[in-house]
Amino acid sequence: MNGRSALRISRLQEALACGGTLHLRDAAELCSVSEMTIRRDLTTQPSAISLLGGRLFMANYASAIPKYDLTEQQDSHYQAKYRLCQHALTFIEEGDTLFIDCGSTLIPLLSQLSHFQELTVVTYALNVANAVAALPNVRLVLLGGLFYAVSQSFGSDTMAAAIERLGINKALISAAGVDLARGVSCFHFHEVAPKQAAISTAMQRLLVVDASKFGVIRPAYFASLEDFDVIVTDEKGAPQLLTNPGGDVPTVSIA
Repeated sequence: MNGRSALRISRLQEALACGGTLHLRDAAELCSVSEMTIRRDLTTQPSAISLLGGRLFMANYASAIPKYDLTEQQDSHYQAKYRLCQHALTFIEEGDTLFIDCGSTLIPLLSQLSHFQELTVVTYALNVANAVAALPNVRLVLLGGLFYAVSQSFGSDTMAAAIERLGINKALISAAGVDLARGVSCFHFHEVAPKQAAISTAMQRLLVVDASKFGVIRPAYFASLEDFDVIVTDEKGAPQLLTNPGGDVPTVSIA
């Protein structure tokens, strides 16, 4: 490893010393080089830094990254999630085709879909599919692939293309982390492609997230706040968005 490369690696290790993550583009900016140069630095010689999903993190902190437990997440902040879903329901219209994300945040919404006469639900989440399959008014499109039991969801290389072929009125997206500077993230990298495809395809994009997710960065980045039309959040989360000095935050709808 040459001197300049070693200096860049050292600088990145200092930036990651507390166990956080750093987006590849931010790492390149920090070192005043291209993203390709950072990639080359990391592959030229082994270091304590790992690159996964476009983000850098210290390999010795990998075990410190919180593990996702769907059952635990379903119980966490349930009342807040219920209120968010009741509010998100007001955006849904008769006959809509909805993309409903995986995870626990949107589960309280599903039983309320029975109030409509006709809806189509597109999802890659088994728990979502199981909840709406019994509703006679809902046409279910379940996107398959390799099953990930930890999040009760599927992943495949062709899923994004399948989503982009559909006419989706509204995408209801959940997240495990929301940071004003670093964007919106989740725990699992297989979720990135379907989330991004739904965001790019839908006529209206809603991020449904409670205040506990703000100021949190998870390993898999998938969107910036500007990629959404509406952020449905609670009173504790809204101030962080409404006081954003950048002024680029989409409409904030408070549940």
